[in-house]
Amino acid sequence: MLVIFNKPYNVLTQFSDKGATGRRTLAEFGLPAGIYPAGRLDMDSEGLLLLTDDGALAHRLTDPKHKEAKTYWVQVEGTPDEDQLRRLREGVLLNDGPTLPAGAELIDAPADLWPRDPPVRFRKTVPDAWLAITLREGRNRQVRRMTAAVGLPTLRLVRARMGRWSLEGLAPGQWRVVEQTPSTSMRRQRR
Repeated sequence: MLVIFNKPYNVLTQFSDKGATGRRTLAEFGLPAGIYPAGRLDMDSEGLLLLTDDGALAHRLTDPKHKEAKTYWVQVEGTPDEDQLRRLREGVLLNDGPTLPAGAELIDAPADLWPRDPPVRFRKTVPDAWLAITLREGRNRQVRRMTAAVGLPTLRLVRARMGRWSLEGLAPGQWRVVEQTPSTSMRRQRR
């Protein structure tokens, strides 16, 4: 089974809070039993999370060898200039090495984007802008580190698309089953 979930801000990408600190987890959203996240999305990031019960599919979705494209809507502090966009497109040198080239373009604020709770801080004297950034690798906090490296701190990060799957039609906390995988079908036949 493959499930698309729109992960809200401030929710852990796991079903229990091992730190037992009362943080929100995936368990509160009524997701089907026996599925697990294929990859991660930081607690302070929002948007598309794929969950599956098929280990081979999870591996294919997250293994950098398969280079599954992931597109993020990124609200940044500042107004990007052409040099900053070029640097993102060509790859940025981070403390763990250079990133692969990325798609990076200035966009209007996404029309169907929901308000965040709590809202992103607003400062009259500091402009902000939206970027669409597409990666084919997945390092820890990569988008945030890339935008910071070019002088554009990330204020809000929403994963909008992963491969052929998108958030379309899902509000935060909503999910839908998009396909049954072979392992799901086999398990049903054995019962």
